[in-house]
Amino acid sequence: MVRDAVDIIGRMQALYVYVIAGAVLAGFVQGLSGFAFGLVAMSVWAWTLEPQLAAVLSLFGALTGQVIAAVTVRRAFDRHVLWPFVLGGLVGVPFGVWLLPHLDLVIFKVCLGVLLVLWCPAMLMSQHLPKVTFGGRIADGIAGTIGGAMAGIGGFSGTIPTLWCTLRGFQRDTQRAVIQNFNLSMLLVAFVIHLATGSIGRSMVPLLGVVALAVAVPVLLGARLYIGISEAAFRKLVLGLLTASGAAMLASGVPALLQRG
Repeated sequence: MVRDAVDIIGRMQALYVYVIAGAVLAGFVQGLSGFAFGLVAMSVWAWTLEPQLAAVLSLFGALTGQVIAAVTVRRAFDRHVLWPFVLGGLVGVPFGVWLLPHLDLVIFKVCLGVLLVLWCPAMLMSQHLPKVTFGGRIADGIAGTIGGAMAGIGGFSGTIPTLWCTLRGFQRDTQRAVIQNFNLSMLLVAFVIHLATGSIGRSMVPLLGVVALAVAVPVLLGARLYIGISEAAFRKLVLGLLTASGAAMLASGVPALLQRG
């Protein structure tokens, strides 16, 4: 019994170490960039945590970071630019929350790996692509819908809208204002839905507290450091690391998926 108790304590300690490491790294990146908490955190947590637990922690951590950003770095925004994203997101969030319990761990890893491998290089190349001028507010709403669904799945609300805003050629301040306010809105709605549907159990509360504490300081440090470094250099570093994380997930997930066939 003593040995069993020691094993349980050891597993709990390892769990908390993984959770803290992912939250600190993701919080720092979010403080620097204003988004990407979910992608960074999940690139760490997807290796060890169950998808549902990792998704809830990612969602809560991203929301915590956005609240801190909203309080410390207030940005004006154009409602006419923002509202198509928000309306679309409100449609997508419930679908993402519904989809989460049905996710398979292996498929989850593969999908997240594909997302990272495709999205990150696309963001690196987006500055060389011509601006997208078609679609207007309808296309903005579709991007918001996808972002809302991804918020419900695991707090990835900013991924597609950020890429879309970049492709649309939004000015830097406009893009950051749209993404910050969109993320805050979608993450808050997604978290409330998770609470209302009972998908956040009492056993998760201690881990949520750990994530909140682990995120706070790195977000502020990242925001401070952002002022002193080149944004282009930062984008290349972070997106390169995320691409490598996605490739690693595919390397572990694809063989397991093929074995099922």
